Amino acid sequence: MRNATSRILAGTLAGSLLVAASASAQSDRSDWPESFTVGTASQGGTYFVYGSGWANLIADELGISGGGEVTGGPTQNMALVHGGDVALGLTTMGPAAEALAGESPLAPGVPMDNVCALFPMYETPFSITALEDSGIESIADIPEGARIGFGPAASTSDTYFPAMLETLGVEFDRRNGGWSDLGGQLQDGLIDVIAFAAGIPIPAVSQLEVQTDVNIIEFTEEEQQTVLENFPVSEFQIPASTYETLEEDARAVSMWNFTIAGCDLPEDFVYEVTKLSLENNDRMRDVHRSAATSIPENIKYNKVLPFHPGAVRWYEENGYEIPEDLKL
Repeated sequence: MRNATSRILAGTLAGSLLVAASASAQSDRSDWPESFTVGTASQGGTYFVYGSGWANLIADELGISGGGEVTGGPTQNMALVHGGDVALGLTTMGPAAEALAGESPLAPGVPMDNVCALFPMYETPFSITALEDSGIESIADIPEGARIGFGPAASTSDTYFPAMLETLGVEFDRRNGGWSDLGGQLQDGLIDVIAFAAGIPIPAVSQLEVQTDVNIIEFTEEEQQTVLENFPVSEFQIPASTYETLEEDARAVSMWNFTIAGCDLPEDFVYEVTKLSLENNDRMRDVHRSAATSIPENIKYNKVLPFHPGAVRWYEENGYEIPEDLKL
């Protein structure tokens, strides 16, 4: 009888603890946002696919309403997150450094210091595409006055690629627009070249390959070295397996991307977002295969933005060190 009574009491106590734990977990969400938005970029680019898929994963798993939003890309996302217009976003290290220093073209003189890093995404290669019948097979082949699409205004591509090509001696007529729109313009002969800065494979290029013959133009060794010496980028090889058009790896340069959050977002919320994202890389790769590099080992490529305290907690719990100068 005593054993039966003990079992009943133990069961009652266990049930009480579960209820208490459940109530505690629920109360931990009291300061969570009721919904969230992820700032991405234009449709047809990797940011839009990655960001929208990531938003859906967070919403489904954490039981909170959320989704991706079309934006102008990394530079605008820094401004949107800083101002609290979106909770989460995607950015590139070059625009992030400029925004933090108050050098963003969207708000000169305003340091965007309410932006914290969460986790690494992937490298953004800078690559050039032209139609095969244009005869453009190298950067040197781009004719004077060529109409070049650089993506959305103030995007990473639009911020850096024109300056890179100018440094390489290319004279051009600058055009802006979403990647899907520019792909259509290239196919229709309204522009001559698209200079992409986006994660690979770029959906707009993959679509072009299906519809027409294209040239994916690589940097020469000399051109690559000149760009490396003048811009915050690193060496990169676009694998031949990325596109049907490529027969061998293509020489390029790249810049790292990170997910970002408002530094004033609740620590528990950001912790759960970070935990979900970094402990489920298979599901992140289902969103976009570039997420293969969305792993904690690559946090070393952020030397610019402080990490959010919620992200820091997850990293330190799992044995990753965050430098003190990158903590709030």
